[in-house]
Amino acid sequence: MDLYMMNCELLATCSALGYLEGETYHKEPDCLESVKDLIRYLRHEDDTRDIRQQLGAGQILQNDLLPIITQHGQDKPLFDACIRLMVNLTQPALLCFGKIPDDPAFRHHFLQIVSYLHAYKEAFANEKVFAVLSETLYNLLQLDWEQRQEEDNLLIERILLLIRNVLHVPPDPYEEKNVDDDASVHDKLLWAIHMSGMDDLLKFLASAQSEQQWSMHVLEVISLMFRDQTPEQLVSAGHSRSAQEKQKDTSELESLRQKEQAEKRSRIMQRGNRHSRFRGSYVVEGLKSIGEKDVIFHSGLHNFKNYSHDAGKATRRVPKRKQMARDTDSQRRSVLNVRLFLREFCVDFLENCYNRLMYLVKESLIREHAQQHDETYYMWALSFFMAFNRGNGCKAELVSETLSVRAFHFIEKNITNYYEMMLTDKKEATSWSRRMHLALKAYQELLMTVNEMDHSKDENIRQSANVIKSNIFYLMEYREIFLTLLRKFDERMQPRSFLRDLVESTHLFLRMLERFCKGRNNLLVQKKKAKRTTRKKKPSAPTENTPEALEETWKIISEELQSCGFQLSEALTEGAVPFDAASEIPVTEQRTEAMIRIQDAVLARTGPEALSLLRAAREVWPEGNVFGSAEVQPEEELELLKQILFAELPRPIRSIKVVFASPNIVRPYLILLRSYATNTPHTNHCVVRMLHRVGVDLKMDALLFQLSVFYLFNKILSDPAASAYKELVTFAKYILNRFFALAARNNKAFIELLFWKNVGAVREMTEGYSKDGCKKVIWTPEEEEELRQLYEEHKDSEDPDIVETLLPLLSNTNRTRRHVVAQMVSMGLVDSVKDLKKERKGTRIVLWTEDQEQELQMLFEEYKDSEDILGNILKHLTAKRSRARVVDKILSMGLVSDRRELYKKRRRNTDFFADLSGAPRRDAITGDEEEEDELEDELMDEDEDEEEKEEVRVLPFIFIFWLTGLSGPVLWLQNCLNRAADDREEDGVSHPVPLVPLTEENEDAMENKSFQRLLRKVGIRAPADEQESFWRIPATLSIYQLRVLATSLNPLKENEVGGPAESEESVPSSVAPQQEDEGPDSQELRAQALRALLLARQHKRSAEDTNSEPDFIILQNLQPISYDLLAV
Repeated sequence: MDLYMMNCELLATCSALGYLEGETYHKEPDCLESVKDLIRYLRHEDDTRDIRQQLGAGQILQNDLLPIITQHGQDKPLFDACIRLMVNLTQPALLCFGKIPDDPAFRHHFLQIVSYLHAYKEAFANEKVFAVLSETLYNLLQLDWEQRQEEDNLLIERILLLIRNVLHVPPDPYEEKNVDDDASVHDKLLWAIHMSGMDDLLKFLASAQSEQQWSMHVLEVISLMFRDQTPEQLVSAGHSRSAQEKQKDTSELESLRQKEQAEKRSRIMQRGNRHSRFRGSYVVEGLKSIGEKDVIFHSGLHNFKNYSHDAGKATRRVPKRKQMARDTDSQRRSVLNVRLFLREFCVDFLENCYNRLMYLVKESLIREHAQQHDETYYMWALSFFMAFNRGNGCKAELVSETLSVRAFHFIEKNITNYYEMMLTDKKEATSWSRRMHLALKAYQELLMTVNEMDHSKDENIRQSANVIKSNIFYLMEYREIFLTLLRKFDERMQPRSFLRDLVESTHLFLRMLERFCKGRNNLLVQKKKAKRTTRKKKPSAPTENTPEALEETWKIISEELQSCGFQLSEALTEGAVPFDAASEIPVTEQRTEAMIRIQDAVLARTGPEALSLLRAAREVWPEGNVFGSAEVQPEEELELLKQILFAELPRPIRSIKVVFASPNIVRPYLILLRSYATNTPHTNHCVVRMLHRVGVDLKMDALLFQLSVFYLFNKILSDPAASAYKELVTFAKYILNRFFALAARNNKAFIELLFWKNVGAVREMTEGYSKDGCKKVIWTPEEEEELRQLYEEHKDSEDPDIVETLLPLLSNTNRTRRHVVAQMVSMGLVDSVKDLKKERKGTRIVLWTEDQEQELQMLFEEYKDSEDILGNILKHLTAKRSRARVVDKILSMGLVSDRRELYKKRRRNTDFFADLSGAPRRDAITGDEEEEDELEDELMDEDEDEEEKEEVRVLPFIFIFWLTGLSGPVLWLQNCLNRAADDREEDGVSHPVPLVPLTEENEDAMENKSFQRLLRKVGIRAPADEQESFWRIPATLSIYQLRVLATSLNPLKENEVGGPAESEESVPSSVAPQQEDEGPDSQELRAQALRALLLARQHKRSAEDTNSEPDFIILQNLQPISYDLLAV
């Protein structure tokens, strides 16, 4: 847009600003009013942002506004107005349009504004401009808090916003084609900030006690300053390369050299000694062409291995919605002096500002004082500065604010939220995917820092790392976060870089877990290695749990506890929390983990901590005296700690590995392995290590017997530079050898290559196919004759279902209805199975006579004022019909206008869940939903007996779920309610909380209609429309109501779980006495004990069915606890 196209009024206003003569700017008398007029014009611009485009084309900022603030900065009103106008002009184009426009015309306007922003950024790369801004900001910060006016605070904020907007301008890919170590516009801007002293003012704002209100603005500016930088490059800036880095570069160059030589050799082998004009044509026998004839190959034989039917065909266009997501992050190495200045900035920022600034930002995020998506700046700063600190000496005290379990929880919660929004907000799925990638990087950096702390020479730092690891390894949400992200990976929304970071983070997590469980009686099997003679170091604690080392440990622990008289400090007592109420792990497994934590504390020779955990666990699980009785003596506690020390407790490492043996987990690894040639050696190692865990450690190599996997292995083995991928080649050969060995004894192995296989299919493929599913039931001649005689006797009877009549008369009571029907068809007694189909009740009568309609009308008039209109009509109706047909007939006759009028009227204060939710008037609504579900069930399955539907259900919901195997989802729902109550109590605000099922068991339960009815009774809100995918805990429920609802989901008392005899046997002696005198605390403990006993009984029954022994016994004289490794 040229200048002469500018609006006349706008042109007159710009002319009234002043003029530039040489280096001197002469302002007009109406300069201030003209600037205000421009602000007013911008406020009323149209959707195309015409005013902004005309001002950009006229270069008002470069030729007028910047000279005004540099030469006439003493005019405070004019300076403030110019800053206001520049903040408006430099705001991002994405903020002006809301999103990148799809319309071509608006896309053109969008790109025009972006081009003007590039010109603004280049104009700001001037030391004079930032010198004026720095001086003004310095003078304002010199004022005391009492002396500052509201205008001063606004000016400080506008200056910070102006710097943020200028730094936010993206680089121009067409103009800035600089190579590394060359100065770009962004580098020039950073150098101007440094020379003006603005970086020192930013550090002051980040560390000053009185300037904490600018914390979020400062963090935004800092994140944009380091946008194109990497922590590794800044750490190495100004230092000579180490021997390790030189060796790494040498190995990479050698690898590239080997690839090039291999390709040259391959080309030489393909090329003949002399040129041939007549290469000839060949007939490929056995390979059919389009017709019935063999393929004719018109090229040299050396090119035949590259032949394909697809050669020469036009590539099919992939729709945009199915294209793979592309990486948008671009990194370049800045000029050396800029990197040195940024390195010094990072060092000073970590030493003086990081912990305080991150604390203030975290508080504003929790209290929701920040803007939307501001948590991304927090996660970027966490990952960047912790990575810089890790490479610059790894001083844990410099990043202590973000090095905690709370940081892991915060990031895990954001990852879950981003995943939910990526599913629901389809239009912005790419943006949510980028935010989730940022959160994953922060999670990865936390793990890498903890891993670095684990190798520290300081004993205190190693103990702190062990505390963090014990939490993230034992809690389910931290263990399964990588499993969930791998299972839900979608290459259309998530780029290849996300998958790379996810694979590397998973590898790091499992490696840390293996090291953590090593030498702790874990289930990880390792190969024996030859002993090497090394100089022994005196460790602080024994690394191997040999009997001698355990005896030495126990001697130290017992002396320490006896010396302190078994007295514990108040801080140690309050800090011991063995039970996590918000966890999804069942109570019995949490008790086992508490036992493991006590053992770890004893092994670490921290006696007081182990004793505090033991006493805290006794308060949480008093039943059965597993952790000692309430009147236990100190000597008995000491003996109990000794038994725990010498007990063999299992570790969950193998159970965590087992869940990775799934096609949904292996597929993302193979997607990343396709680009093995461009992957880093570490990335390829992470992929091969996971496949090795599945194929070798878990002996699930048949899981990789898939055609696409073998195609990839063939590509690797036939690669001319295969020698550079020795690990990949070795593993591929191993898997192929295993397959051909299996194919020699299983002739169906080649057919199995076409399908992905689960664990059951892998077992059948390797151990033999089971024939249980198709096993034919054998009938003896005597049984056949008995069946024939019974059929002849009853075939002429009026029984509607003859099979039901014959079943109780058979001598073999193990015969089912299916067995009898199949045998009658095979014996020729009936022609087809359809002749013996069970008659459906309530579906034969379709048409209504006039007498039946009159009867229905009379019954409706009689019972229309009763509580259960439909139930009374069905009871007294002469011609029995289904509930759905009666409702349809009443509606068609016009007796009611809405089927909700026929629902059973609920009495107030009769529904326990409705009373707890604080909404007694929702009883009728809840009843309506239940009745509507019943009608839908009737329409879907009308062969259910009508009388069974009319029965009043005696067993409550919870008891039914515990007996039908839905105890896990009920516990998950209970933990979600407890967690929501804790979050609302901590944050002080209430928002709807989505129930996001991360396990397959919970996903199946959320689709179960019975479980959905339970959710409605508790008060959980169903998805309102198509934009929502998850059920939500409403914001109207108070903290007290959430806790009471969670408590109500506990299993029933013992007299409701079983019969009298069973309940008396199932209640331990420590829980049974005098129910009348029990208080609320004891009743809660009683419910927890009964829940654990019910779970134990279920595990016991399943163990008896499979003729298996109990998993383990914790102590010799204590109760056995069932422990399911696959459930961890």
